Amino acid sequence: MSAAGSLLVAAPLAAVLSLTVALRPRGTDAIAPLRLAVIRAAVVTGAFAVLTVELLGALRLLTLPAFAVAWLIFLTVAAGAAGRRRRRDGTPGDPAAAARAGLARLAGRWRTAGRGERLLAGTVGGLVLVELLIALLAEPNNFDSQTYHLPKVEHWVAQRGLEFWPTAIHRQVTIPPGAEYLLLHLRLFTGGDALHNLVQWAAGVGCLLGAARIAAQLGGGRRAQLLTAFVLATTPMVALQATSTQTDLVCAAWVACVATLALDGLRRRAGAGTLLLLGAATGLTAVTKTSGLIGVGPLLLLWGIGQLRLAYLDGPVRTAGDDPGRPVLVGVGAGAVGDGDHPAVTAGPAGPAVRGGVTGRPAGPSRGAGVARTAAGSLLVLLVALVVVGPFLARVQAEFGHPLGPPRLRESIPMERHDPASVLVNALRIGHTALDTPLAPVRAGTAEAIMAGSRAIGVDPQDRAITFGREVFPVPAWYPDEDRVAFPLVGALALVGAVLALARPARVAPAAAGALRAYAVVVVAAVLLHTAMIKWQPWGNRLLLYALILAAPLAGLWLDALFRRRLAPGRRSVAAGLAATVLAASALAGVLALSYGFPRRLVGAGSVLTTSEWDTRFLRRPQWTDEFRGAADAVRASGARRIGLVQQNDNWEYPWWLLLRDADGRPPELVALESVLPDRPPAAPASTDAIVCTGSRAACVKLVPPGWTLTWRGYVGYALPPT
Repeated sequence: MSAAGSLLVAAPLAAVLSLTVALRPRGTDAIAPLRLAVIRAAVVTGAFAVLTVELLGALRLLTLPAFAVAWLIFLTVAAGAAGRRRRRDGTPGDPAAAARAGLARLAGRWRTAGRGERLLAGTVGGLVLVELLIALLAEPNNFDSQTYHLPKVEHWVAQRGLEFWPTAIHRQVTIPPGAEYLLLHLRLFTGGDALHNLVQWAAGVGCLLGAARIAAQLGGGRRAQLLTAFVLATTPMVALQATSTQTDLVCAAWVACVATLALDGLRRRAGAGTLLLLGAATGLTAVTKTSGLIGVGPLLLLWGIGQLRLAYLDGPVRTAGDDPGRPVLVGVGAGAVGDGDHPAVTAGPAGPAVRGGVTGRPAGPSRGAGVARTAAGSLLVLLVALVVVGPFLARVQAEFGHPLGPPRLRESIPMERHDPASVLVNALRIGHTALDTPLAPVRAGTAEAIMAGSRAIGVDPQDRAITFGREVFPVPAWYPDEDRVAFPLVGALALVGAVLALARPARVAPAAAGALRAYAVVVVAAVLLHTAMIKWQPWGNRLLLYALILAAPLAGLWLDALFRRRLAPGRRSVAAGLAATVLAASALAGVLALSYGFPRRLVGAGSVLTTSEWDTRFLRRPQWTDEFRGAADAVRASGARRIGLVQQNDNWEYPWWLLLRDADGRPPELVALESVLPDRPPAAPASTDAIVCTGSRAACVKLVPPGWTLTWRGYVGYALPPT
């Protein structure tokens, strides 16, 4: 990494820190204001990163100098905004003094925390730091990243633009590229993939902050927020993906941003800034992973209902004192907050609205304007989201005649049957895989019951219309593998939390019972929609990660209610003991996932501390290591520069981009000899200097020109022209 690249790597972090200062809420009674400021800063920085790629890609300027100029301008604007905000607020201009003040506040909170709270916070912090260590030490070795996530980035760098290219791997061009856009910045700054894992690590931290703030918005105190962060941080899927180049955690982080911003809409009327942030977070979700919109849709609907309710009441927020016997929708009056531009609004006992201390008129005359404002705000959210995701959708539409891609993509993952029986079977299979445990008799018994019940209601449990590809239900999912590991503990806690939030919200969060119930409805609706829209697949647990992040606050809130409830001594000790046992088991699961999880672990065979670079990269398929490297050595020795690729949809392409580089790091010219894009024909085999193949030898033989020498090594082959 060059010195300039090292400085540029710090630009995104510096921009987020500056924007955190500039975008912190103006009101003094905002809920978790620092976390809100960080979330706002992350959304703005993410939107900038994505739009920068789109703009420079359209100009064919995906180069280090162009990105350097863009980031320096953005950082200058962010730093200027932070400086103006500090001067306006009268805070010291010395960053060191501000940092010392922040550390002093943190130390004060630590001193006032109980032993249990310290244990929760320490565990979360320790796991996050270990994940950071693994993310920095481990080379990217996720299977999908070898096939299409990272080859996308290399193609963009090679062609300096975002236009599609001939390829046999349709996912390189049809799957939304939002996470890869973020990787592209690091790729240009560093010249390699050494920091690629940090994108998902940062997304994991964002998920923890967002979920903890959601718990606070739903009436949870410090312990409830820590419990929420704890059950998330110790979830093996979260811990493993935080060190990966997968994309599920990035998607979940953007969904969490939408959720916490939407919940603010239950308490106050949204200003222009909030609308822009909601739209940007929605667009970032859509451009990262389309399935995340299943969670975003109900959240935006909840936000719209909250805004309409405030418009109908001309702004009042009913307090607990208005009707003690009825759950409060958005919490007590003290919880109603303003954002500086829109002061907090509450309702007094007599009913008139009180805005900023001034009694207002009855609601009637302004209802129409309020409804119109909500409709206009909703339209703005959608327009901003379209600005973020629209360019990618336009390219897909132009290429395939449909914004969601070719038929093979539209039919492979979404459900093709929606009758109640099929949806029920799909939901049961997804639930079985998500809650899988190491107890083989339990797994086998429940799976057999699901399949027998499926046949009894006339549904084939392996029906291709509700099952991805040629996969067969059931599959073991308990092992800590980043692509499929189940989450039985946090899943069970979230299920109990959802039931209690729907049935007894006042017992879980007395100060925000209505908001809790409404949020639980949204989470349950998202899960039901997911099971009705996405086919079962062995890797389906990672597609549910966004829903897990949304559900975690429900688990944290009811656990906190369990610990604080004053029960009879005997009953209280049993309940608290069971909860503590579950939390201890969750902590053990998180530690074991980081220690022995796959394909990046701290100890044992394949440890990131003792395993070489290439062995780490090929941990998924160690038998391919020598095959790829031997073929690449032979091709490089031939002096070939234009190299043809023969591969199938699930083959590894990324190793060729690394192994066929020149000694000075210059990437090769790789061209596909097969293409699934109808309007982008493949290169002619005779136009290449060499051919490398993976997977099918028969497919390779068909494309090797006469007279060339083909050498095959089991999974990998290469062909060279006559000397």
